[in-house]
Amino acid sequence: MMDPTELMTYAIRGAFIVVGLCQIMAMIRVVIGPSTGDRILALDTMVVNAIGLIVLMGLSQGSRIYFEASLIIAMLGFVSTVAYARFVLRGDIIE
Repeated sequence: MMDPTELMTYAIRGAFIVVGLCQIMAMIRVVIGPSTGDRILALDTMVVNAIGLIVLMGLSQGSRIYFEASLIIAMLGFVSTVAYARFVLRGDIIE
């Protein structure tokens, strides 16, 4: 019978693989995206995937610092996505 911590280790490893594959697919969309909007959304998806990877790293190592780092990256990712989308649509960031 499996120990609960061993099961958690396997689940985290599987999640690393799945999120890593999603990150690769988002990178492909950034490179070959047919439009600029697709590239912006793919970059935002990459930020979300990176946050997921950081949280998984925190779970696997049992450290809380990764969760704080993921919150900071989430805030920066949101602001940068909005700023880049405004720049592409309007040509300037600040009205």
